[in-house]
Amino acid sequence: MERHTLTSDLDPAKAGSGLNAVPALLMLPGMLCNEQSWLAQQQALAPLLHSEVVRYPLSRCRSLTDMAAHVLEAAPSSFLLAGHSMGGRVALEILRLAPERVAGLCLIGTEHLPNPGGERGQQETAGRLALLETARRAGMRAMAEAWLPNLLPEARRQDASLVEAITQMMADHSAEQLQAYIEAGASRPDSTTLLSAITVPTLLIGGKQDRIRPLAILEDLHRLVSGSTLLAIDGCGHMPMMEYPEPVNAAMREWVLRCLADNPSDPPAASGRPIRNASSTLSS
Repeated sequence: MERHTLTSDLDPAKAGSGLNAVPALLMLPGMLCNEQSWLAQQQALAPLLHSEVVRYPLSRCRSLTDMAAHVLEAAPSSFLLAGHSMGGRVALEILRLAPERVAGLCLIGTEHLPNPGGERGQQETAGRLALLETARRAGMRAMAEAWLPNLLPEARRQDASLVEAITQMMADHSAEQLQAYIEAGASRPDSTTLLSAITVPTLLIGGKQDRIRPLAILEDLHRLVSGSTLLAIDGCGHMPMMEYPEPVNAAMREWVLRCLADNPSDPPAASGRPIRNASSTLSS
């Protein structure tokens, strides 16, 4: 099955055609990420369903609500939703705007809280503006190299191919895109009130060594979303899909099967067990 990118000129009518029986899976990348961050998952899930990786046009990048509206404009009538980091925040906005269209939710390395106020908020903004200054002064690749210690734990930074894949992915973006994403993140809303109303199968994935979105945030999400499943990956930082694709693929496969089951209370035979009501920990 081919992999597709959802772009601003996608015809909404075509996006929905032929996909009603088996909902599509929309994959929302994190800040400065693209289809490369979801490559392993698209390949692993291709036998089960059609998936698309979203790209946001620059004109729609300055608020999470605008990004969510862009996705909804081109999306099928019903879909599964997987969001990483910033993409997870966009997923929660989609859930707020059109909960009836979301048939399943997967959140990876993200959070539900607003931009923190006070000193912590100022530190976050200052850190991201410093990255923007590096991007403008020395280029996006230099910015990516400077940010890498926050994305990957030291042991994973020894994997040269992983480091190069992430660095190049971020270098493929522009400083203008980075600035827009920073603006969107600075105005992120509090999504806590949405969580108790989530009834679709929900999978949460986090790295135990994630410095940007610590696992404790995912644990809070797990407590707040009834029936959710939490996968915590030891030795993993902020990029689980690329750092440890095998456990992520396996968890997402069971989640997809759960979402596609005719009766959500009965797990499909292929999955072997329901996954919504258990918290899992995998070691590297």
